[in-house]
Amino acid sequence: MERYDVAVIGGGMVGTAIGYGCAERGARVIVLDEGDVALRAARGNFGLVWGQSKGDGMPAYGAWTRLSITLWPSLAERVSGFAGRDVCYSPVGGLTFCLSEQELAERRDFVHRRHNQGHGTVRIVDRRELLEMMPGCRLGPEVVGASYDPTDGHVDPLTLLRGLHAGLRAAGGVHLPGAPVVAIEPVGGEYRIARADGAAVMARRIVVAAGVATTRIAAMVGLDVPVRPVRGQNIVTERLAPILPKPASAIRQTGDGTIQIGVTSEDDGILETPTTTAALAKMAARAIRVLPPLASARMVRGWAALRPMTPDGFPAYAESATHPGCFVAVCHSGVTLAAVHAGPMAEAVMGGGMHALAAELHPDRFARMPIQHVPAI
Repeated sequence: MERYDVAVIGGGMVGTAIGYGCAERGARVIVLDEGDVALRAARGNFGLVWGQSKGDGMPAYGAWTRLSITLWPSLAERVSGFAGRDVCYSPVGGLTFCLSEQELAERRDFVHRRHNQGHGTVRIVDRRELLEMMPGCRLGPEVVGASYDPTDGHVDPLTLLRGLHAGLRAAGGVHLPGAPVVAIEPVGGEYRIARADGAAVMARRIVVAAGVATTRIAAMVGLDVPVRPVRGQNIVTERLAPILPKPASAIRQTGDGTIQIGVTSEDDGILETPTTTAALAKMAARAIRVLPPLASARMVRGWAALRPMTPDGFPAYAESATHPGCFVAVCHSGVTLAAVHAGPMAEAVMGGGMHALAAELHPDRFARMPIQHVPAI
């Protein structure tokens, strides 16, 4: 039976980033993955590297996000090399558009709260400043302003995932897709991990980063991590000439010229990824109000994916008290947090002892709070 230093359960954005980070640091790593049948969030990620909306009510999450953003330039360079093409990381600043004075007032209150929680880079800009910031951009007449964070940006998420997998392989790591994990058993200071296809491996350390399957698998190593699926739908248009120089929270122009529009937050608990005409139409209508030239753009594709959501919407990280060397990592911000997952989180797995910011995001907080359904944040 093959033996590894680290076995990562989950081959999406979170698990692959951690696996790559461990392999880069010299560990013998295997990433166990269901494969393309997995309901992974990575296939539906909007591609934002985003701090302005992260951490309201959870300052540690905001600080963890800001740390990741500072590490992103180095990650982008390395992963672009592994992918064989540019991941198109563009830290040009990001916007959250407001289409009424009420929306702008609510966003201003949000920005004030973020300042009080230590996030001082985000600010409100009015329509005049928006037009100066993006000369030639044809904003709709209803756009009265936006929140703006100069540290935000965006990236090609599929090339990022490709690059992380390539980096894992380049560092000697193994990716084993094809079946879910069904059992984890301690054996003589190591762990035997069994899959539904009969395959099994041994590992000294385990990272459970299985997205919407996290609850089931984390329980095998003594961790209670409630996670539910929240569906998000996306639209991509045909390629257009440059019309939006900065990404926004629900609309961005990708590196290849398409416009990506999103995303819904459908919290019905269903493990399926259908698209609905009503949701796609609602997203498209708001996007046109922001950017009227989109009214004549042709939609190329619409799709949906499931994001793993904890009870309070924030990430959860922990090392098991009953199974030493077994960790859990779950979040819906796999792109934004890829740099800390490949860096400080991988270092924690390798060396033991969680990073101070990640330690504040322990799932034991859920036992002290009423279960509530919250939108993606």
